[in-house]
Amino acid sequence: MSVKDTKAEVSTITYDRDKIEEKVGSIYEAIVIMGKRAEQINAEIRSELHAKLDEFAVHNSTLEEVFENREQIEISKHYEKLPKPTSIAIKEWLDDEIYFRKTEEKK
Repeated sequence: MSVKDTKAEVSTITYDRDKIEEKVGSIYEAIVIMGKRAEQINAEIRSELHAKLDEFAVHNSTLEEVFENREQIEISKHYEKLPKPTSIAIKEWLDDEIYFRKTEEKK
C-alpha cells in the first residue's frame, strides 16, 4: 500500500491503549516499533518529494533569478496535506501491516 493511499487520520485522535499494546504486551515497545516505522515512512516521503522538486530545480541560477514555480508549490501543498508519518505508522500497526521481530538477548 502506498503512503499516499493510506486512510490514516490527518488530525489528532485518541487511540485505545489496550489495542496498541496487545500485540507485544508493552505500550513502550509498541511505541518504539511504531516510531521506527514512522521514521521509515518519513524518509520515503522526503526522498519522493525531493525527487519531484528536483525536476524543477535550476542549478545555475543566482538568488535573484529564482522565482516561484506554480508546479513546485502545488507539489509541496499536496505533500503538506498528507497524514503525518506517525499517524500512518499507527494505522499500519492497528491494521497488522507492520512486520517486526524481537531479537533475543544472548545469555
